[in-house]
Amino acid sequence: MSSTPDEPLFLHDDDEEIKVDKPKGFWKILIVDDDQEIHAVTKMALADVIISDKPLQFLHAYSGSEALDRLSEHDDVAMILLDVVMETDDAGLRVAQDIREKLANDEIRIVLRTGQPGYAPEENVVKAYDINDYKTKTELTRSRLLTTVFSAVRSYQQLKTINENRRGLRKIIHSASNLMERHSIVNFSEGVVTQIASLLGLNAEGIVGARAPHKDNDILVLGAAGHFANSIHKSLSTLNSEEIERSVRQCLNEKRHIQTEHATVFFIDGQEHQAAAYIETDQKVAEYDQELLEVFLANIAVGFENANLFEELRTAAYLDPLTGIPNRAEFTRKLQVISEKPCQETAIAVVDIDHFSDVNDGLGQDIGNLLLRSVALRLTEQLGNEVFVSRISADVFGITGHKAIVTPGNINQLFMLPFRAGEHYIPLQVTCGFTSAENTERVNGKGLLKQVYIALKSAKTHSFERFDFYEPIMEQETQRRLELVRKLRADFSDRKLQVWYQPQVDLKTQKIIGVEALLRWPQSDGSFISPAEFIPLAEYSGLIVDIGSWVIEESCRQIQAFDESGLPNLRIAINVSVPQFRKRDFPELVEKQIEQSGISPERVELEITESILMEEPELVADILKRLKLQGVKVAIDDFGVGFSSLSYLQKLPLNRIKIDKTFVNNSAHKSGQIIIETIVDMAHRLGLEILAEGIEETEQRDYFIGLDCREGQGFYFAKPMPANELIQLLKEQKDSY
Repeated sequence: MSSTPDEPLFLHDDDEEIKVDKPKGFWKILIVDDDQEIHAVTKMALADVIISDKPLQFLHAYSGSEALDRLSEHDDVAMILLDVVMETDDAGLRVAQDIREKLANDEIRIVLRTGQPGYAPEENVVKAYDINDYKTKTELTRSRLLTTVFSAVRSYQQLKTINENRRGLRKIIHSASNLMERHSIVNFSEGVVTQIASLLGLNAEGIVGARAPHKDNDILVLGAAGHFANSIHKSLSTLNSEEIERSVRQCLNEKRHIQTEHATVFFIDGQEHQAAAYIETDQKVAEYDQELLEVFLANIAVGFENANLFEELRTAAYLDPLTGIPNRAEFTRKLQVISEKPCQETAIAVVDIDHFSDVNDGLGQDIGNLLLRSVALRLTEQLGNEVFVSRISADVFGITGHKAIVTPGNINQLFMLPFRAGEHYIPLQVTCGFTSAENTERVNGKGLLKQVYIALKSAKTHSFERFDFYEPIMEQETQRRLELVRKLRADFSDRKLQVWYQPQVDLKTQKIIGVEALLRWPQSDGSFISPAEFIPLAEYSGLIVDIGSWVIEESCRQIQAFDESGLPNLRIAINVSVPQFRKRDFPELVEKQIEQSGISPERVELEITESILMEEPELVADILKRLKLQGVKVAIDDFGVGFSSLSYLQKLPLNRIKIDKTFVNNSAHKSGQIIIETIVDMAHRLGLEILAEGIEETEQRDYFIGLDCREGQGFYFAKPMPANELIQLLKEQKDSY
């Protein structure tokens, strides 16, 4: 049975069965009526309808409340054939009102139907709720129903397209402004995946890939979202998916979008950089989506260029250009992250290459640079991807990772074999400082860096194994030393330091023939800080040069005071530090101070150590010769403890050797006597005077007298004392003769 176009729809059934191809989608039609027969005949009448290559799919509701439930479950209903009179006379009108107001759905087309002739809604209701059409059921012949459905569905399609475009445009504007704020190429690329998926109404599952720099065959994952998130900064091949790799490569090679069975790959065409955005989806991109995406991708291409620019700036700021690994700034940033989320399993280390400057000096800076690259390569490759390696200064590398990997043993093992630098194979040794993320209490990233440097310094100073672990007491000691340096500088500026003098005597007569000037640092409580503690601090801070100059000036002034007091012509021995002696104008400074005091140069004896003699022999020889021309005497202090060559003794203009007190203390033993007698015999043969330091016993004095050693110094004769006490002692000695 069939119906003619002019026959009422509900008087005849249409039993014709229409077969269609498998649809690629449907137009959903919701039939709302409390009469089941209306549902059946409406569905039968529209069963063969195809609109824009898509058939109809029917949903059913038998009351106003049930209709709203169906619409809540399906947000893509194109049209509703809505009975006006159901459970109430205006049930259909209330549904229409709720669709527009409560469900806020302005796209679905509403066609009101009523089986009661003469009943019609008010005109303002039709206008207010955007009613598409209103018919009595007897008016709707099949042809008229088809016309109504075609009109409604096409109207829905147009509204849907307009609204999708509007929503897409909003997303593009928001996406562009949002992405422009993401300077990091990783964040930017992840945002691209998220925003494209958002435009398509999909979950963010995908990647952005580009060719790796200098490796055209390697595709690098710049950003990722969803279950791909862990692939960032890795090669595309690590995804272990031939389909993904093939489609991304095809997109980049052919410079066009690629559609596959399970994904769409979008080509992002920048002026200098190209990328491919792989979005996982089984859906094909609709035409209106394609147009929106083209606009979006044009924006993304510009943003991609900007992101690359920012990445290049970031790389310049956080990447070491020589080795290609992170630099000090990036290492500090990494430590800052660790300090904010500390993990007891994380270890931090600094690795300092010992005597690296020798390589630059001996083989040239180019070889030195190749060597640093070789070290960086071995550290990164051997320690693995889970360990963060950076170059934080010229020859120092920073490392952080799991404490089971970042250990002294593992690091030292990496330096067992030599490193290749050009044609050279160079063995290296390192000194390491370690700390743990456990030490992050009230400490930021810079604080952790300070800890490993404190441990490194301790390793260089105290550790035979050339590594040390940070302990809080180390930092306390460092802070104490810094406070001492600050106080030393302040007290020296305020002239609170003092020069004391220890007599040097003729061993046979015990008559004072000279004194040694010794620096003293008094404290407000009457105590003194030991020179063994503050002299190294003065050398470390560079203050020793000024202090040493002042000691020479004060000693010359004291010689003048001795003369004015009518005391014997005493010499004063003055210790000279390595930093003082390194100054090429040191002889001129000494000469100037001697001239200003008006004393004879022979009254001044400068005591230098073997370390000075051996550091720069030619410079030392030149300075000593200039001092000798002035008439100044020179003595070697602590002779014998430096284990240095004796050849300098016959080359340099020396006057006196001071035998160190460690040998004097062993003068009662045969082994000690052999060394002492060797030194004394050698000095006699070279025509040098000899002074024994640290004599504290009569037996020691007598022993050196027996060796024809003329002079001595030590507590046996007198302790160091202030100038006024020395003057009193000298007066008593003068009166006794």
